[in-house]
Amino acid sequence: MNYFEKMKGGGQSPPGVGAVEVLWSWIGSFAGIAIVSMIHMNLLDRAGLIMIIGSFGASAVLIYGAIRSPLAQPRNLLGGHILSALIGVTAFQWLGGDTWLAAAAAVSTSIAVMHLTKTLHPPGGATALIAVIGGDSIHNLGYLYVLMPAALGAGVMLLVALFVNNIPKNRKYPEFWR
Repeated sequence: MNYFEKMKGGGQSPPGVGAVEVLWSWIGSFAGIAIVSMIHMNLLDRAGLIMIIGSFGASAVLIYGAIRSPLAQPRNLLGGHILSALIGVTAFQWLGGDTWLAAAAAVSTSIAVMHLTKTLHPPGGATALIAVIGGDSIHNLGYLYVLMPAALGAGVMLLVALFVNNIPKNRKYPEFWR
């Protein structure tokens, strides 16, 4: 097949979801992001600690809206964020003087490690990137960034996903743990 021919696609668009599915996705994502944000604003922000990062928005799409996706499973959510945060902090500490290089190394290494550990979670790439480009508030955390916000925030969102996604009879989360 010609290189440009591949770009035409050819598969069918996935089917839409019903209003009830949309509602449960909304409820889960609202609750998950709200709880993580409340912890940040009411408990941690005064201490200069961070609980919420932008990549959690993308995780919410997966763990509340695409709950059957292999990329949305607990192993992927937790492993993807934790490993990527570790890699991102390391990339910043080793290569931080060259932001472009640290950013590229953090994201690409995170993808490779998530593949190798079967924890591929696309928001993990953003978690690694945030560790590099997040500014002083993120950089000052150092490796604490791995625990908070990455591990703790993802853990809170997972608990909400386990609770909310299993309320309706037609939803089941997770599909697998390992």
